[in-house]
Amino acid sequence: MAQQNPTVVLVHGAFAESASWNGVVERLQANAVPVIAVANPLRSLPGDAAYVRDVLAGIDTPVVLVGHSYGGMVITEAAGGDKVAGLVYVCAFAPEQGESAFALSTKFPGSTLGDTLAAYPVTTGGIEFAIRADAFHHQFAADVPAGRAAVMSATQRPVTEIALAAGLPTDAPAWRSIPSWFVFGDEDLNIPVALHRFMADRAGAKGIREVPGASHALSVSQPDVVTASILDAVYAVGA
Repeated sequence: MAQQNPTVVLVHGAFAESASWNGVVERLQANAVPVIAVANPLRSLPGDAAYVRDVLAGIDTPVVLVGHSYGGMVITEAAGGDKVAGLVYVCAFAPEQGESAFALSTKFPGSTLGDTLAAYPVTTGGIEFAIRADAFHHQFAADVPAGRAAVMSATQRPVTEIALAAGLPTDAPAWRSIPSWFVFGDEDLNIPVALHRFMADRAGAKGIREVPGASHALSVSQPDVVTASILDAVYAVGA
């Protein structure tokens, strides 16, 4: 009997939603790779990771866990045990214990995200952030057509301040023990390219793709190259 491919689980980040993976999902399915795009709650790092673990618990194959942006924080916390065989960071944070998305984004110069955010209170306490509509295209998805970026702006999922400010709880970041692949754009205005390079090097990445001229919305603007990195992981861990 032919060996079954690992299941790919896609975790979006802040200011995005699961449909941001549509182009990647279509390409993985065309390659007979089972795939699930998770609706990341974006409420708290421990809670978001617990939700992803719940999804993983229902999968009966090995998993390649993929995170975009803040989703990288979540997969780094969620990927425990033997089920997750590979990690792919797509314009994503790959934190060490105690590092937060906020702290990492300021480790190197270049992020302009802070100036584009609107903040408002939520009834459960604290505040959440969204990218202003007038800033979304340039800040998040500069290499996506304007009309599509406008739809992405309207459907973005806000994220709580506490989620972005929380340090990674685990003392065993998943990338220390699970092979990882990184793909990112050199025109990412949310996470500086110097930080992407630093995190990929720190993790001892098995593969790195740096895409010239690509924005933070890499899964939307460059689904072919993102899928290629994911397939690298799928075929490596499924061999």
